[in-house]
Amino acid sequence: MKGQSSRRTREETAFLYPRLSRDDNLEGDSYSIQNQKKLLIKTAKEMGYTNLVTFVDDGVSGVTMNRPGFNAMMAELEKGNASAVFVKDLSRLGRNYIEVGRLMEEFFPEHDIRLVAISDGIDTGENESELAPIKNLFNEWYARDISKKRRLSNKIKGSSGEPLGPPPYGYRKDPESPKHWIIDEEAAAVVQRIFSMSIEGYGVEQIATKLEEDGILTPAAYAMQKGFRRYANNPDTPPTHWRSSTIGKILSLQEYCGDVLNFKSYSKSYKLKKRIANDRENWAVFKDVHMPIIDRAIWERVQDKRGQVRKRSCGNGEVSLFSGLLVCADCGHNMHYHFNQANPDIHYYNCSNYKGNRGTCPTTHYIREDFLKSVILGEIHRLTKFASKYESQFAEAMMGLSLQNAALKREAKNKELYALNARDRELDNLFERLYEDNVAGKISDERFSRMSLKYEHEQAELADKIKSLKAAIKKAESLSVTADMFITTVRKYTRAKKLTAGMLNELIQRIEVHQAEKVNGVWEQHLTIHYNCVGVIDIPECLEIPSPTVSVSPRRGVVVSYAPNEDEAECTA
Repeated sequence: MKGQSSRRTREETAFLYPRLSRDDNLEGDSYSIQNQKKLLIKTAKEMGYTNLVTFVDDGVSGVTMNRPGFNAMMAELEKGNASAVFVKDLSRLGRNYIEVGRLMEEFFPEHDIRLVAISDGIDTGENESELAPIKNLFNEWYARDISKKRRLSNKIKGSSGEPLGPPPYGYRKDPESPKHWIIDEEAAAVVQRIFSMSIEGYGVEQIATKLEEDGILTPAAYAMQKGFRRYANNPDTPPTHWRSSTIGKILSLQEYCGDVLNFKSYSKSYKLKKRIANDRENWAVFKDVHMPIIDRAIWERVQDKRGQVRKRSCGNGEVSLFSGLLVCADCGHNMHYHFNQANPDIHYYNCSNYKGNRGTCPTTHYIREDFLKSVILGEIHRLTKFASKYESQFAEAMMGLSLQNAALKREAKNKELYALNARDRELDNLFERLYEDNVAGKISDERFSRMSLKYEHEQAELADKIKSLKAAIKKAESLSVTADMFITTVRKYTRAKKLTAGMLNELIQRIEVHQAEKVNGVWEQHLTIHYNCVGVIDIPECLEIPSPTVSVSPRRGVVVSYAPNEDEAECTA
């Protein structure tokens, strides 16, 4: 009796499946979810079905078969919980010729399920429609045609500077002009805080931890709170749990400078929803389209320093203010931060490649942190004095240095690229000769296989390096940190009384530490300061802006004094 009751329930049960995508809005009101439901319910009841269950996919393309409502319906059909499926037409099942054909030819007959596509006049319970495969094929062609039209439309829009994607966290669409973004003040404040912390030297994991401690909502949780539809938050994830990948993504977005970047990704086919990263050379970049959240100089400084600046601490928990900035002037290795075991108040740096530490650098390049702080703060004061008292000369000097520095960087990268390409061509020739020697019997097949594999691995590595270097060259050409930006940054610190990590990271690219030397009976230590986007600045001696006078006693009876750059710029005052 129980089995008969179950069969009777199945025979009386029909599943109704209305589906709507953005493209179907073009077909008019008849395709709305409500009107589809009305039609399906009316027809199913007329055919004698009393137990009707509805599964809906609203705003989901028929090209993909991975739809929530559709998947739920298929799971119930596999359990044998219905004897019929009603759709408005075959395109509601999907616009994938192969998958919908498999359903009609295999799945539905195998599970004894009646399919009714009302508008197409298809009812597998009455007869087999010979036109069904053709209709199914036309449905896929329709999806392909719509995809081509959308791609063309996006190409036109994207090439004209209209944003193709939704605004990132920190922006929202302008209610009066959806094509334009306006700043979301609450979220923008968080974005500015993230960039500020990065400039201060914090890593992405440290920033994420701090935001979580302060109870800041993640972009997904914030969007849900504000009613934005485009975000979906995992209910199992706390709304204040920031991921380091989210911080990294925010720090990388050039859109925060006020720019629109289109064509950053693409899909290989209208059937594949996976987005593939596009090469930067294929992007369309439109600058200063909307109000910036982050100053361009700050953004580009963050890009330059990401992965380098870290708040590293010594064994006593002290944080290194100059982490990532100090390098040995002789061997180019980073300087390591230490404190004196006998006197923990003394903090110092030395070359990480010093031979006493199993390296190759002959000397320690020892420098005290208090000495370094006084010198750098003094040089920054000297720089700000130059900028304020001799404004026109400072601007002229910075402009020249900016262009010169950019040219030197391009030249170095192009030389490296030339060398890599030359080696790549050389490997082609080596492989060709190796092949000829193998054919001629000069080398064995085993040796040929081993050597050719070695060359192939090297060429694969070269290909990756060449691609990365080309991207770096392209990125360097697109960056727009100018002398004007550097001048603006310098003026921010005119009255600075104390060094901060933010000040150092905004102004200084690196500091080369020279080994202290005895000159005319006096110990002197040179530092070469490379400023962001302009390089080394030599202030003309005749401008009467004296170098800072700083000295320190690293050991009893020895005094080391700071010695500025020996080469002074020509005076045009």
